[in-house]
Amino acid sequence: MNVGVRTARPDDHLAVRRVLDAALLEVGDVATAIDRGEVLVAVEAGRECRATETERVLGALVLDGDRVEAVAVRRRRRGRGIGTALVEAASERRGRLTADFRAEVRPFYETLGFAVEERDGRLWGVRGEDEAGESEREA
Repeated sequence: MNVGVRTARPDDHLAVRRVLDAALLEVGDVATAIDRGEVLVAVEAGRECRATETERVLGALVLDGDRVEAVAVRRRRRGRGIGTALVEAASERRGRLTADFRAEVRPFYETLGFAVEERDGRLWGVRGEDEAGESEREA
């Protein structure tokens, strides 16, 4: 399956909300995040859509600045690199990413190169900190 990642559009709101709700992730105002361009969606690339249908959203990632607020993939599509594609696309747009998450998804974030530590009973990860730290020291 070929997956494409793009910035979510207002007509993706319901599909994004369904993906996040199915993953039991609480996210604030998704519509506003979409309007700010801080939501990415994974869709089947190359699939022809009739004029009356929209692309099927397979996964979604919500950003709040450089923080990954949520990343979720439809249950039947997990384990196929969709979450990875979403995080990679977010990293290309933001450079440095941070995330706080539950212990059961720690392997996902570590595989993507996040440096993980425990803070206040939650896990906290940073990806791209070295590059950001080096440029700050050079300035």
